[in-house]
Amino acid sequence: MANDRTLYLSASGLTKVFGLGRHKTVAVNHIDLELYKGEVVSIVGESGSGKTTLAKILLGLISPTEGEIYFEGKKRDISSHKKKKEYWKNIQAIFQDPFSSYNIFNKIDSVLLDCIKMRGGGNLSKDEKTKLMAEACSFVNLKFEELTNKYPFELSGGQQQRLMIARIFLLKPKILLADEPTSMIDACSRATILDELMKLRDEIGMTVIFITHDIGLAYYVSDKVYIMERGRFVESGPPDDVILRPKEAYTQRLINDVPKIYEEWDLSTV
Repeated sequence: MANDRTLYLSASGLTKVFGLGRHKTVAVNHIDLELYKGEVVSIVGESGSGKTTLAKILLGLISPTEGEIYFEGKKRDISSHKKKKEYWKNIQAIFQDPFSSYNIFNKIDSVLLDCIKMRGGGNLSKDEKTKLMAEACSFVNLKFEELTNKYPFELSGGQQQRLMIARIFLLKPKILLADEPTSMIDACSRATILDELMKLRDEIGMTVIFITHDIGLAYYVSDKVYIMERGRFVESGPPDDVILRPKEAYTQRLINDVPKIYEEWDLSTV
């Protein structure tokens, strides 16, 4: 559970409009958000609801059309490459498609060494760096000696996703945005990866934001759930309130769309 009322990141009136005139799409529509230290938050919605656009704005990958973002009480300033890099020490992401997150020309060693360098470990000895990389890999049940000198594309989708978490282990950011982080892996590995993320949260007080359409995941891991429809938050609160006692028809529909093993499936709505 959230263990601290330190406000890490807040947003007010966040809006993102793509296109102009008749071709205008409001992807994110006046969103307010507060994220506290050690909190696990889920933003739930169907494809096209604006979840990933919101995540990219929070990460600083795209600019909002309107609205402000505050980090640790100060207005976020990512106006230069240096300031952006400084911000990214504190906020990191795991994306749905891990393959697109890697530079295909960089070996795994250099992916992990970049993280050590970013955290100020550039002057460590080769042995110390190897020890850190091995520790990060073993945290996600990978063996560094089996990965060294390989390229990320030589790994399976599940291994690539684990490597993403090993990067987070080395970077130790204050905030992690996980966009469908277990989409590429089987149910058993999925539970392990969620477990690893929760362990990291406990160890370093990291705030975790899950961007997901999986309402079951949101219920089991979150301190707070936001339901997003067409760029807006239509409902938010503790998971017991939002998922067990939903007020909005959209939330009820999302819950009803989850097949129950012990009930006959109604496929007429699909």
